[in-house]
Amino acid sequence: MIMRRKFLGSTALTAAGIATLPVKAFAQTAVTPAEARAIAKEAYIWGYALVDDYRIQYNYFIDKSNPEYKGGWNTIANNTRLYTPADTTIQTINADTLYSFVGLDLRDEPVVITVPQVEKERYYGCSLFDLWGFCEMFGTRTTGNDAASFMFYGPGWKGQTPKGIKKAFRMETTLGTAALRTQLFNPGDIENVKKVQAGYKVQTLSAFLGQPAPKPTKIDFIKSLTVEQEKTSLEFFNVLNNLLQFAPTDPSEVELKARVAKIGIAQGKPFDPNKLAPEMKKAIEQGVADAWVDLNDAGRKLNSGELSAGDCYGTRAYLKNNYLNRAAGIVLGGNAQPKQEVIYPVIAVDAQDKPLSGANRYTIRYPGNDLPPAKFFWSLTMYGFPSRLLVANPLDRYLLNTPMLPNWVKDADGGYTFYIQNESPGKGKEANWLPAPKDGFYMVMRLYGPSEAAQDGIWKAPRPTRVA
Repeated sequence: MIMRRKFLGSTALTAAGIATLPVKAFAQTAVTPAEARAIAKEAYIWGYALVDDYRIQYNYFIDKSNPEYKGGWNTIANNTRLYTPADTTIQTINADTLYSFVGLDLRDEPVVITVPQVEKERYYGCSLFDLWGFCEMFGTRTTGNDAASFMFYGPGWKGQTPKGIKKAFRMETTLGTAALRTQLFNPGDIENVKKVQAGYKVQTLSAFLGQPAPKPTKIDFIKSLTVEQEKTSLEFFNVLNNLLQFAPTDPSEVELKARVAKIGIAQGKPFDPNKLAPEMKKAIEQGVADAWVDLNDAGRKLNSGELSAGDCYGTRAYLKNNYLNRAAGIVLGGNAQPKQEVIYPVIAVDAQDKPLSGANRYTIRYPGNDLPPAKFFWSLTMYGFPSRLLVANPLDRYLLNTPMLPNWVKDADGGYTFYIQNESPGKGKEANWLPAPKDGFYMVMRLYGPSEAAQDGIWKAPRPTRVA
């Protein structure tokens, strides 16, 4: 799933409604304000994925009053329509596939997802995200389209994989999310996709085996933050401390966790900056502001192509604990698949390096049959800036993608010219029109099953050319 939100140049911090933490906890560590500032920066970048992933989980699986609530843990919620501008929890969401979501609670036992036989020509993929945003996959590319059952277990589970399970996945955290994407070929294909979704089944392991369930663990989940609160409130660290109960310490992070504990970042410990000396509170605020300087710079590099989105998503082993890249990827587009599954070239500037705006008109041209190199399919999706959401327009068209190929008008050489602008380019060209908002926007290309050249950055998405 790729979602996006605004990179900030600076941030103002508040600390409303935060639980208490004794000042002496800081005094005992003898941390200077300068040290606290550096630690706060490190802790914020490290913990950003955890806090933001939980925001989505809270909206989808915990808060029943949220209009986008999907249902409780360990149950499946099938979206029977594509995403539209009315969907606002996940920014930079795709509109190529129908989603099915599962909130995974692995605290008591593993969970099994069973899938039906999927037609060989239809792409489907299931992304398995832990709270850190680390991703594993099953589906067309990795395990094929045959009917199968897959099991997911948390870090504390020591049982054996039972018969009937094609593959078992270990997740680093006891909460996670499974996002299944099922390809839609065209509007008339919707009933076929619903039939595939109806075959998706979710069970706890005990239910899968027909055995008694373990006694459930009770918990009162903490309220999540909004996107803006994540950027503007030191409550961020209070939420982070609460969420660490679901994220056992990875051996590679023992020293890091000891370091951030010096400013009160520790599992289950309430965090209240109002209990700090003024200079310590200011230092932690400055540390978060410093983190956003680095995140902004990473965002600039992502927009310019200096940094690939493929460097921001995947497993812990692939990312090698590059917390800045991981956090930048979450800011760029939330959780997303590894580059072997999908790559996400971001198009935020034109051929002259100018920010894109609906006040201008643009074209993107693909000569001959030189379309983006994707094994399964590709798309180019429009998002408003800074909302990061799909853009409402008279055609209800939010993207151009492979299934639309038969409808596109070819150029004389057999290639295609696409029109990126706010107003219609004319009836004869509307088949190749991607409507833009009146003001700022950016686009995200998705290549499902990208070629090695695309994965390695040798193939690059063309930038729009401004029309005089």
